[in-house]
Amino acid sequence: MKFPKAVATFVLIAGRASISAAPAWAWGCDGHQTIALVAEKHLTPNAKAMVLELLNNNPVDPTLDRYCKDQGPDAMTNAATWADDERSRDPSTSGWHFLDLPRGATRTDISKYCPLPDSCVTEAIRDQLAILKDSSKPAADRANALRFIIHFVGDLHQPLHSTTNNDRGANCIPVGYFGTKPHVTNETTESYRPNLHGTWDTNIIGTDMTNRQFTSVEPYADYLDKKFHSKVNGWLNGAMDLDGWAWSSHQAAERISYGKLPAKVPVEQPITPPITSCADDNHVSQRMLALNIDFGQAYVKSAAKEIEQRLEMAGVRLAMILNQLAP
Repeated sequence: MKFPKAVATFVLIAGRASISAAPAWAWGCDGHQTIALVAEKHLTPNAKAMVLELLNNNPVDPTLDRYCKDQGPDAMTNAATWADDERSRDPSTSGWHFLDLPRGATRTDISKYCPLPDSCVTEAIRDQLAILKDSSKPAADRANALRFIIHFVGDLHQPLHSTTNNDRGANCIPVGYFGTKPHVTNETTESYRPNLHGTWDTNIIGTDMTNRQFTSVEPYADYLDKKFHSKVNGWLNGAMDLDGWAWSSHQAAERISYGKLPAKVPVEQPITPPITSCADDNHVSQRMLALNIDFGQAYVKSAAKEIEQRLEMAGVRLAMILNQLAP
């Protein structure tokens, strides 16, 4: 039996990026591990030795429940997804993964939307860098700080981790994905899958890898590094501009994540306090469901093009940060 191209692609990726089961975490397993592998390609020998020594000598708690059962080929890919598992054990770290900058905001608004003590991804990176740099800190604490940094630099480059529209970073926008219609996963919070955030985290990456016949993250990282070779030196030799990177992600969300959708999503007026459920803001997910947003090849092609560059960019910039610690 032959499937239409879009349906065939979905069937192929079902095992890699389950639409119904994958958690709404930035980039998912494949994305974060790819970023780590790209970073390793651009570490100085001293930086790589520092990273592997810290991670190997201070391993992840073996009792921690890991969502990504395949932790990748080495300690750095293992570290790349640790922060998502850690926040399940320590919910106080949840706010460190994102920056809810509303659609329609300006770059100067970034500090306004990074509240303390909850913090946000840009401040979390700064805080963890301070721990990593402090040689008087216990090695285990510095290793965990390194794991947070590896993960958070990836999070910062996911456009929907620097954007919101009273929709929890587009977690409250139900979407159809290659014929799979959104379904309720929690009636109380009115949560749906697939949703816009989750597809950017996992499903579009899974589709892209399958379309390019990659069955693991190693060849995908090789492909990205080769594709963006001409841009690597610029990213590797640039300055660490966390607010600038967040703003770039926010712009990408406006331009592509929301901007290329087959239905227009109106800009919502920010509310205080921010929503905590997709049932808030006059049942935002129900209102978005009524738009009947259904992805096709055109949207996924545009999104995958942007995602590929942002995965590579995140990996190279992560290497740049770590290289400065051990040149």
